[in-house]
Amino acid sequence: MRFQNRVVIVTGGANGIGGGCSRVFAGEGGRVAILDRDEQAAFQLADELTATGPGSAKAYRCDVSQPDELRATIEQVVADSGRIDCLINNAGIHPPSLLLNETSLDILETVWRVNFVSTFVASQCAVPHLKITQGTIVNISSMTAVLGQHGSTAYAATKAAQVGFTKSLAIELGPHGVRVNAILPSNIDTPLMHEWANTLDDPASALDRVAKLQVFGRMGSPEEIGRTALFLATDDSSFLTGQALEVEGGASLDY
Repeated sequence: MRFQNRVVIVTGGANGIGGGCSRVFAGEGGRVAILDRDEQAAFQLADELTATGPGSAKAYRCDVSQPDELRATIEQVVADSGRIDCLINNAGIHPPSLLLNETSLDILETVWRVNFVSTFVASQCAVPHLKITQGTIVNISSMTAVLGQHGSTAYAATKAAQVGFTKSLAIELGPHGVRVNAILPSNIDTPLMHEWANTLDDPASALDRVAKLQVFGRMGSPEEIGRTALFLATDDSSFLTGQALEVEGGASLDY
């Protein structure tokens, strides 16, 4: 019960890593605000977590690529819950594997708005409330931010931006007792991973190859990232801020 009666906002919180975070925080007694444009999945998960307990969850339909909608939704969470103790900026998209000259500016802008602008805007909205609770921000970046990825210049750039943002915001908010960290997952078994693989010639072989990149011979689970986020959101990590924590199953070893 390490998050009992505290409030966490999870963007893109209905599926994948976001879903894993929602489950872990609710399992530790948290009150989870699930923000997702997949309204059906968000409400279904919120009902499940509330019924299962010991925490609870409430779903909010939100397209994080729309700043005004994101701001209004976060203010509604505060109106409903009275506080924010943690913001998890998880919402993200991964376009198909594209070379630089195949990546249009429209694709770049879309990825930028979902993956980074939403992180910036949500943090702006949450910070005044986090200063009151001396809460935390956890940004879900990616190992592509430091290693790169073939055919993913737009995606990797947005994830690298999250890391720079994390470090600068940690400096700004440290005097207020607010900690800001990022998680850089390697390959996690999520719907987004499978969507990306399906853009390749042989999805099954691609997924098998991706799994073997980790020293354990498997991809990580969304809940494993959720437990890392919980660590960063509690006093277990009270002297940790501005860090880009590589949660990558050894994938970068002997790279």
